[in-house]
Amino acid sequence: MRRSVPLIALSLVALAACDQPAAGDPVIRTDISGEKGVEIARAEQAEAKPSASPTPTPTPSETTAPEDSACQPVRFEDVVFTECVADPAKHRVAMVLGNPPYRSLAKYSVSRPKDAPRVAFAMNAGMYDGEGKPIGYYVQNKDRLQELNRNEGSGNFHLKPNGVFYGTGSTWRIRTTDDFYHTVGDRPDFGTQSGPMLLIEGKVHPEISADGPSKRIRNGVGIDKDGKAHFVISSRPVSFGQFARFFRDVAKTPNALYLDGTVSSLWDPARGRMDTRADLGPLVVVEFKE
Repeated sequence: MRRSVPLIALSLVALAACDQPAAGDPVIRTDISGEKGVEIARAEQAEAKPSASPTPTPTPSETTAPEDSACQPVRFEDVVFTECVADPAKHRVAMVLGNPPYRSLAKYSVSRPKDAPRVAFAMNAGMYDGEGKPIGYYVQNKDRLQELNRNEGSGNFHLKPNGVFYGTGSTWRIRTTDDFYHTVGDRPDFGTQSGPMLLIEGKVHPEISADGPSKRIRNGVGIDKDGKAHFVISSRPVSFGQFARFFRDVAKTPNALYLDGTVSSLWDPARGRMDTRADLGPLVVVEFKE
């Protein structure tokens, strides 16, 4: 289920499931299975019965990593997460959308030229509208297709601070939207805006509760002190709080950004994993430097 992005802020406590918008209407991509917005501290006492969420394709092995695999399963607080690490020394990062948008990792995979660099892994990355087009800042191959979105609104994307994952060459960064607006002058090679931020300078987003009632399969990205990008997806529904703690305590990324929930998908060629959701938006693709 999708949410329209309003022009003015709405009360978070009034968030509820809404009807499918017409094609092209902006939506918040975190309410597909009945999620009632972000779990925040004041919502801890609210009654919530999360609807069933589809589980991603399991990794073939949780013990032996295939050669050249950038992804590995990690158990944290009784949940297995898949952590895929992009290393600037070995990988390049690019955003991919398609015209019209691919909407699935499988469709994108078959569109790649046979002589294209090998894919280390790919994920969905960023909020989008009913047609799969980004609703926030989006840069692909240095071409800006969508401007920075600083509007107020409801839903996870607008829970400030949200942020931008971007990079040029082998330098990748995550900044809050306001920080990006005030400090980044040159257009990067790639960029995608999403929200909320999970970690800000090592601290969990102030509006995220420790373990709220809303549980979803989630994916996100964080940058560690060595400049590596950690892309993480949960194997089963988790709260925002638990997801943020993974980045803080396991990935050890001072800044981390939520990418999406419920539709969260991963393509990991080395392990033979191809999640099959067909309603995605922007994709982030990590390739080997060869």
